[in-house]
Amino acid sequence: MEKLRENGTIDTREAQALQSAVMTVKSDWIDYNGHLNMAYYNVLFDTALDQVCEQLGLGPDYVKARNASYFTAEVHVCYLRELEAGMPVTVNLQLIDFDAKRAHIFQELRHAEEGWLSATSEQMSLHVDLNTRKVAPWPEDIRSRFAALLEDHARLPRPERVGRRIEIPR
Repeated sequence: MEKLRENGTIDTREAQALQSAVMTVKSDWIDYNGHLNMAYYNVLFDTALDQVCEQLGLGPDYVKARNASYFTAEVHVCYLRELEAGMPVTVNLQLIDFDAKRAHIFQELRHAEEGWLSATSEQMSLHVDLNTRKVAPWPEDIRSRFAALLEDHARLPRPERVGRRIEIPR
């Protein structure tokens, strides 16, 4: 990941989405159509989100120490270009917004070498108290990290696909 300092603040030299490590499309993820099965797009997006959340202090240590985590409430994936086995990919993540208990996240899955866009994922994550299994406010330290990230990401263009909905226009 880039741009997030060790202390959880953002390097403000230039606004840019956070970027995952390079991942490789596995051959056993390919379906009978000869391309990446839709379920594995979510594996790639989720892996990238976990990388970012760990840097924000929301990784496995957070779960153990505070008995809280973040759960996905809703996801909207758009599939734009097929991926094949062996292709290197990376995910860019932009924080669109957050409030006391939620985070609105947008991700782009790109070919790591050629840069073309394969898919996008927009999601709403909820902060959950694992004792009660109910949505709970973000702790102040996490909220301040989100605030710094949002301040940085607010300078980025709003992604074209944010806020899309599924419908058949009539």
